[in-house]
Amino acid sequence: MAATALLPASPTNEQVVLRRAASANNCDGSFLAADIGGTHARLALMTRAPGQLPHMAAYRSYSCADHPHLEDIIRCFCFELDVQPRELVLACAGYVHAGSVINKNLAWPVLLQRMKEQLRFDHVWFLNDLQALAYAVGHGAANDAAVLKAPTAHNAHAGPVVVVGPGTGLGAAVWLPGKPSRVIATEAGHTQLAVRIGWEQRVLAHLAQPDAHVSYEMVLSGPGLHRIYTALCAIHDRYPSLHQPSAVTAAAIAGGDEMAHEALTLFCGWLGSFAADLAMLYGATGGIYLAGGFLFQMTEFLRSSPLLERFLDKGVMRPFLQNIPIRVMHHSHHGVMGAAGWHVDTHSDARTGDERAACIDRNGAVFTPGR
Repeated sequence: MAATALLPASPTNEQVVLRRAASANNCDGSFLAADIGGTHARLALMTRAPGQLPHMAAYRSYSCADHPHLEDIIRCFCFELDVQPRELVLACAGYVHAGSVINKNLAWPVLLQRMKEQLRFDHVWFLNDLQALAYAVGHGAANDAAVLKAPTAHNAHAGPVVVVGPGTGLGAAVWLPGKPSRVIATEAGHTQLAVRIGWEQRVLAHLAQPDAHVSYEMVLSGPGLHRIYTALCAIHDRYPSLHQPSAVTAAAIAGGDEMAHEALTLFCGWLGSFAADLAMLYGATGGIYLAGGFLFQMTEFLRSSPLLERFLDKGVMRPFLQNIPIRVMHHSHHGVMGAAGWHVDTHSDARTGDERAACIDRNGAVFTPGR
């Protein structure tokens, strides 16, 4: 199933679909797909007629900070559209332990069993949010992404694809080609930050205590960019007048703030090194995708930054890395598309082989593939 087939309905068709979905249950193929990060919650109503691919009937994006818990966001979505799907596939930052999603960047606790009971779902399925995004990318959903670096060889072969997503935190996932293809969720954002002698060491000294673990997420995220900016202001004895990551990015792009420009430059250098480490680790000849509106807004800055040179600066591995393309994509609705595609592919037996099984089974099994 190609993720590109999950296209929004036209306004006229959406009204028809929503009327039909008002009594949605496990038997009519309707389900809810959600993509939850530390800042935004993206939800889509997916419909599926027998023998057809899923169809995105409606899509909404919410600010997590505006809601007391995830259940409230889902209730708002269902109330706005007057629907009550019986299944939820949840793509969420973090991983599941003892029924709880573990991620310090989420706005509130996410407890899967409680959510299932309170919202009266028959099933709640879970996968990592970058895992869902990689699933969509691997199936061609981001073919229109902006190219930062094209492969140098005309005969560059397809292979594993790595998706890196700096946002409120730092996520990464890997798409592996094959029949069927596979996606591996990772916690690469928590690996040890590698710094170079010079300014990077001085910035690191302001970020952590001696002999303490400092992860890549500490700098390669929205809050991380602001940490870099604040550290540089302290080093240069400047007042940190910018109080949000978005303000640092805007000032750096506009060119009116030296500390903001230096902070974003350091950020890009670390991002290039991190992406190259993952490319070598997973043999990502299919390319690197940098995901998220945060990066998409600074595409031109990325082109002129140290990102590409730091990506290639890996000693004897430079020729290998020269042949790996790098693209920047907007997160947008790709996460819910990937989650929906994963759900249908993974649980197709329950839907196409025996529709009654999906209606009768109310155990609400939770899946954590790749773990």
